[in-house]
Amino acid sequence: MFALVDCNNFFVSCERVFQPYLEGKPVVVLSNNDGCVVSRSNEAKAMGIKMGTPMFKLAAEVASGKVVARSSNYTLYGDMSARVMSILRSCADRVEVYSIDEAFLDLDGVKPEAREELCRSLRGKVLKWTGIPVSIGLAPTMTLAKIASHFAKRYEGYRGVCTIDSEQRRIKALSMTPIEDVWGIGRRLAPKMELRGIRTALDFCGRPGEWVGKNFGINGVRTWMELQGTQAHSPSSDKRRASICTSRSFAAMIPDLDGLTSVVSDFAAACALKLRKEHSVAGKVEVFLYTNRFREDLAQLFPRGETILEHASDSTHEIVAAALKVLREIYRPGYMYKKAGVIVSDTADASISEDTLFESESSADFRRKAKKISELMDLYNAKGTSLLHLGTQHGGDYSQCMKMEHRSARYSTDWDELLEIH
Repeated sequence: MFALVDCNNFFVSCERVFQPYLEGKPVVVLSNNDGCVVSRSNEAKAMGIKMGTPMFKLAAEVASGKVVARSSNYTLYGDMSARVMSILRSCADRVEVYSIDEAFLDLDGVKPEAREELCRSLRGKVLKWTGIPVSIGLAPTMTLAKIASHFAKRYEGYRGVCTIDSEQRRIKALSMTPIEDVWGIGRRLAPKMELRGIRTALDFCGRPGEWVGKNFGINGVRTWMELQGTQAHSPSSDKRRASICTSRSFAAMIPDLDGLTSVVSDFAAACALKLRKEHSVAGKVEVFLYTNRFREDLAQLFPRGETILEHASDSTHEIVAAALKVLREIYRPGYMYKKAGVIVSDTADASISEDTLFESESSADFRRKAKKISELMDLYNAKGTSLLHLGTQHGGDYSQCMKMEHRSARYSTDWDELLEIH
C-alpha cells in the first residue's frame, strides 16, 4: 500500500508560515522574473486566477490589494520541503521524494487497519511542526495514490486523507478523474486519447491491454495496469539524474562577458552542489546563452557549447572552471543576452572518482584539494546562504540578475533575514 503525501498549494503555504496575515487572502506566487502565476491559494483560485496567468494581467488587482503577489523564493521553499520530508522519513521505512512538494511512502509494513490513522497522525504532525498543510492519498499503486490525493485535497469530507482500498472505490474514483489528470498521461497525451473516446481514467481502463500497448507503448501499459490496481511502478532505489541543469532568465539583459561570468559561475556551482548531494560526478559540462527572442529589434543569437572533463568530478572549482572555459568559447560581443544556463551530464556514482593509473601525481593532488575545498564550502554554507564561494560568483544571489520585486525574506536560511518580532 502506498501513501502519496502532497503539500497543499505549497509555495503559498510556505509564504503563509512566516506571514500568517496572508491566511484567508488571495495569494499568488510568481515564476522567475515575476513572469506568471505558478502557485495559487484557494482564494485566488476562487477568483478565477489560472496557473500561468501573466503578472501584468494581475497588476491592477495587486496594486489595489485585492490579490497579494510574492516572487518565487526557492531558498525558502527548498528548506521547508526538506523539513517536511525529514518528518516523513521518521514515520516510514521507505520514502521516495517525487518533487519539492510530494513524496510516496511505502506502508506495506503497517497493518491495514492502522494505515489511515497513521496518515492522519502524520498530517497533523507535519502541520504542527512546519505549518504546511498536506493531503494524503492511500492506494495499492502509486498512480491510484496520486488520484486519491487529489480527492483528499478537493473534498473537505475526507479531512485530508482519502483511501482507495476496494473495487467500488476504485471504479468511482476513476469515473470521476479526467484522463488528463492521470499521472503519466497529462495534457500531452490527453488529446490523443480523447480522439479515441477516452475522457476519464475509467474509459482508459476499459480498453484491452493489447490495444493500449499498440497505441501508447510500455509506459501506457504500466499506467493502465496501475489504474487496474496492479503495481507496475516501485519507489526508485537510484536517485541519480542523468543530467542536472541550472538556468535563469535575467531581469535586465547582459551584454558583457564579465556579467555573464558571474551568473554562469553561480549556475555551475549550483550544479556541482546538486551533484554532491546526489553522490554523483559528471563527465560533461554544457553552457548555453539566449538573447531575447521577443525583442525583434535586437540581433538574435542562441550559442551553446560543451566540454568533456578529463576526469568526472563534483568539485565546484572544476565544474565552474569548465563552464567558464565554454562560456569564453561561445560568447560573442554585440548581443544582449537574456538567459543563461549550465548543464552537467554523463553522471556516475561518485565512488568512481578515484585516482587512475595514468594520472599524474600533481593532477591527482589538485583534484583531492579541490574536493576538500568543496566539502569545506558545503560545511560552512549549510549554516547560511553562500557564506563561502568562488571569486567569480555572485555568491548564489540570483536577485542581482533577476526581477524579484515581491520576494519575501529567506527566514530560515539567512541570518540577515530572520523573522523579526515587534
